[in-house]
Amino acid sequence: MRREVIPELLDDDLGTPEEIASSLIDLRHINDWFGGTRTTVSLVEQVAAGGSSRELSLLEAGAGRGDTPLRAGKILGRRGLRVQVTLLDRMWTHLPRNGAISVAGDALALPFRDRSFDIVSCSLFAHHLEAEELRGFVCEGLRVCRKAVVINDLVRSRVHLGLVYAGLPLFRSRLTWHDAPVSVRRAYTCQEMREMLREVDGARVTISRHFLYRMGVVIWKDSY
Repeated sequence: MRREVIPELLDDDLGTPEEIASSLIDLRHINDWFGGTRTTVSLVEQVAAGGSSRELSLLEAGAGRGDTPLRAGKILGRRGLRVQVTLLDRMWTHLPRNGAISVAGDALALPFRDRSFDIVSCSLFAHHLEAEELRGFVCEGLRVCRKAVVINDLVRSRVHLGLVYAGLPLFRSRLTWHDAPVSVRRAYTCQEMREMLREVDGARVTISRHFLYRMGVVIWKDSY
């Protein structure tokens, strides 16, 4: 299945405030019901297993409301791993107003010093980027992290696209009805991701498949 780049409506807030809020709620359900949250939990546990600390700081880029990392953090907390989450999104209107640490900024030019966080993470963000942008994000993430960059995203396939169309009646927003299938069409395969990241100097990469066409990527910091 050939990759197609089609603009997503939520990216540029192309809807009413009510439609945007509804789409962000739909996105939370997609991650909770179809493997997104558990993929982030698995990836963070994988990074934590490489060290002795039971406390980690995590920057979530392209975070939106931050439901996935915040909910993953609660699950990990019950397992004895404390995760301090900071959310970053270029659209300040997408960030939550619930007391979470939130920053409006560019994921391709992270507004943080070197080694500011243990992990730099993103969920359903990588497929928005073209190859050079994705490598740029990873390089920025490696600069800002102490341990690893983790990517949680979709795997492109015809079967996945068919499942998305079948599941659309579960969601409320017209933005979701447009953006959900578009996201699958824009997503990468595991092989494409591996080839793109091969060009990042010194990157040690592990890629795993997760529930319902989710891809987990860990790019390890050289010194970790």
